[in-house]
Amino acid sequence: MARLYAALITLSLIWGLSFVFIKVIVDPAGVWGTTFLRCLAGLLILLPLFIRNRRKKQKGPLPIGKLFIVGLINAGLPWSLIAWSETQINSNTASILNATTPLWTALIGFAIFSVVLTGFQWVGILVGFLGILVLMDFQVAGLFTSNFIGIGTMLLATICYGFAGQYTRRALQGVSMVAISTFQLLVGMAAGLVGMMFTRGIEWGALLDMKILLSIIGLGCFGSGVAALLYFYVLTNGSPEFASTVTYLIPASAMVWGFVLLGEPITSNLILGLIIIFAGVFLSSRKGKKQGKTRETATQ
Repeated sequence: MARLYAALITLSLIWGLSFVFIKVIVDPAGVWGTTFLRCLAGLLILLPLFIRNRRKKQKGPLPIGKLFIVGLINAGLPWSLIAWSETQINSNTASILNATTPLWTALIGFAIFSVVLTGFQWVGILVGFLGILVLMDFQVAGLFTSNFIGIGTMLLATICYGFAGQYTRRALQGVSMVAISTFQLLVGMAAGLVGMMFTRGIEWGALLDMKILLSIIGLGCFGSGVAALLYFYVLTNGSPEFASTVTYLIPASAMVWGFVLLGEPITSNLILGLIIIFAGVFLSSRKGKKQGKTRETATQ
């Protein structure tokens, strides 16, 4: 059990630090370039593992079309949106907004995939959005002015994650986590490349800076490569519920990293908003006994 907790804490530290890495990379690499570099570096870890697994197990053909959809909505689009958001808001704020993903997952499940939500889950969704308002200091008008891009794009990224979670659960049963993660990075890299063709390219000379180079290695090799393997380890050796607790640890980790490495302030609004969002996520993740059994059967 100690190894599981160590893996969970390490995972939260890596993913929390990813928001700092994005902040460092996005200026010289651009929004789409950040996604491209992140996926390219992550593939250095996952692609050899994927090839080895395929040679050993020799399974049937993979659902390429479905993997492409997941790669686009779980990497290509949301990672670029997160990079865009961090050109406008602090990395710690982005990480807290990222914690609303389970709320969007529940809402999208209800709206599109006919998932029945309990009363507790509806209350949790409302509480979670109250946390977003607290995070904004109740300046809702700011969402349509200076904070529109930063907060709006971050929330769009979490909506992408929410849809991807529901879709993956239904469309990719039986496909290994390594295969899903590898194709996710391949599609994300392609999306980043296409995006750069229509926007701006990477300032390659700036990547020689050790701080930026280490951030790319940290974001890609660790944040998108090693972290995927750690999550798979926690998921298979623990439980889905245990693995989901990383949602609560990432923002706290990102807040500390942002304060230590970037000098970003930790305000009372950040802490209170984080606590309220956590309460909302906890409530929205609760299931009735009957609903829980149905879900478990469907995902086996």
